[in-house]
Amino acid sequence: MARRRQSRPMTTAPTLPRTRFVLIGTSHAGNVGAAARAMKVMGFDDLVLVAPRWPDVLSRPEAIERASGADDVLRAARTVPTLTEALHGMTHLCATAMTARDFGPPTRSPRAHFQTLLNKEQTNVSLPAQSPAPAGVAFLFGCERYGMRNEDVYRCHVALSIPTNPAYGSLNLAAAVQLIAYEWRQALGGFDRAGHAAAPALADAAQIDGMLAHWEQALIHLGFLDPAVPKKLMPRLQQLSNRAQPTPQDIHILRGVAKAVLQSTPPRH
Repeated sequence: MARRRQSRPMTTAPTLPRTRFVLIGTSHAGNVGAAARAMKVMGFDDLVLVAPRWPDVLSRPEAIERASGADDVLRAARTVPTLTEALHGMTHLCATAMTARDFGPPTRSPRAHFQTLLNKEQTNVSLPAQSPAPAGVAFLFGCERYGMRNEDVYRCHVALSIPTNPAYGSLNLAAAVQLIAYEWRQALGGFDRAGHAAAPALADAAQIDGMLAHWEQALIHLGFLDPAVPKKLMPRLQQLSNRAQPTPQDIHILRGVAKAVLQSTPPRH
């Protein structure tokens, strides 16, 4: 009787965490628009505003202008009165704070923390080793003038500090959102560079040999190469060609130069 093959369990790709950006007490509507733009270019669209100065951000022309095409993120943004309402469904909270708080969460750089959070690298942080990736990650940003309040930082699992120039670490709100969004997107796998040009085909040995022979004729024609005493000129040009890794188009150009030399310059003897 034939043995029945045991079916292998199907493996599924890990579910990526939900991502939310939370702006607390934002005073400049233009920064909200710029933050929406920063999010969209990194593929994120969940934006929540906590008690902003301008609740109806779409009514502010500076927000629309600085969103620069990310109007859909602005339209989908939710405005809530309290931080608790903004964090519904989020299981891992990341404060953004340049200065560590006493009794607050550990301070980490975004890149190092994200690697650990997604179990790509285990280090001594507040997460248990081999813990599952969180279902929802929220990035919290304070108001432009004062940053995050201590009580809001204390609610978070980590305080993300962007490595900046020690002599001047002041970041615009939207710039901070862009940096965090970029690092998080890279940690999640990044985007393929769709549409980038494929590596060009290289010329083959026969094409290179033909080009070198053509150049040898031109160099003799110019009197630059003495065929009776060639020394190491052609082997050196051979090695130069190997290092340059020319394409067929490059070979065509170089042979065109050699042809022009042979046709337009009287021979030198």
